[in-house]
Amino acid sequence: MTKRFTTILALLVWCLTAPAALADVSFAEVVRKTNPKIVKVYGAGGFRGVTAYCSGVLISPDGYILTVYSPTLDTRELRVHLYDGTRHACELVAAEPQLDVALIRIKERERFKDLPLDYFDLSQPPPEVRVGDWVLAFSNLFEIATRDEPVSVQRGVVSAITPFAGRRGIHEAPYKGKAIIVDAITNNPGAHGGALTTRKGELIGLIGKELKNALSETWVNYAMPISELRDFALRAMRGEYKPVERPERTQTADKKPYHGIVLIPDILDRTPPYVEEVVPGSPAARAGLRPDDLIVFIRAPRPDSPGEMEERVIASCKAFKETLAGLDPGMTIKVIVRRGGQLLSLDLTLEQNPVR
Repeated sequence: MTKRFTTILALLVWCLTAPAALADVSFAEVVRKTNPKIVKVYGAGGFRGVTAYCSGVLISPDGYILTVYSPTLDTRELRVHLYDGTRHACELVAAEPQLDVALIRIKERERFKDLPLDYFDLSQPPPEVRVGDWVLAFSNLFEIATRDEPVSVQRGVVSAITPFAGRRGIHEAPYKGKAIIVDAITNNPGAHGGALTTRKGELIGLIGKELKNALSETWVNYAMPISELRDFALRAMRGEYKPVERPERTQTADKKPYHGIVLIPDILDRTPPYVEEVVPGSPAARAGLRPDDLIVFIRAPRPDSPGEMEERVIASCKAFKETLAGLDPGMTIKVIVRRGGQLLSLDLTLEQNPVR
């Protein structure tokens, strides 16, 4: 009886003290301290299938922001809304498509010298993450916040830490590192670029895009570990990554390659590049393009290194025409389109224009 009583008493003491040790800080307090480190990013998009907003995390007191590499960033009108509702113009500093990550920054950073921003310090090694750990996800999913409203918060558990095998349509996602899989529904429109943190609000991952698991054909809720992205972010802030520059495509000679794609009328400054018609028997028809496809990306050989592929975001009919004008007949490119909620990668071989 004495041993049993001692065991029961020890269990009772643990039950009374353990919760206090685990919950030394309330979730509400963690959310209050973390929200100022999350930004709402607004840029290109806003038409069917492509959102014009996403999330980002502040990683410096003067306005450097880590986010996911997406078509949202392909605009000269990129801006962020901070937690206090203030709006700031931003610029793209560097992008790494293989990691699906980008670094942007607020243009007028001098204003934060006297009033530094709250941020996640990447100079310190990230905390260890284990299966079973509680985590919090902060993001602007579904554009739940626009100005000074707090971003959304979800609580979950790390279900697995595993090599990533995601895809969009039939095209595999470029990110091939480890992923933190969570049991909360975190990866929704606008959530990409948000923060996955520990129970204490320490940054452990960046919420990724909406993707399917290529092995199970199911939607996956995941974040890319900050340990996989930290080197890129620190080097980009030091200027060791070459800034992403926009080529002056208007100076490119039109080589008039034939593809057989007829886009919708270009009546706006940024008319979305929807396919209105595919010419029967054309390269586009053989590639499998269809009316109502939305052209999102084009991957083509780099002009200075034909053995390497370069991905270009196609945000408008004008961008499509300018991109195709500089390509040679006979070249095979990948056209990534959005169809029925999925991204499909199609191989299109350009031909000589039949009309000379």
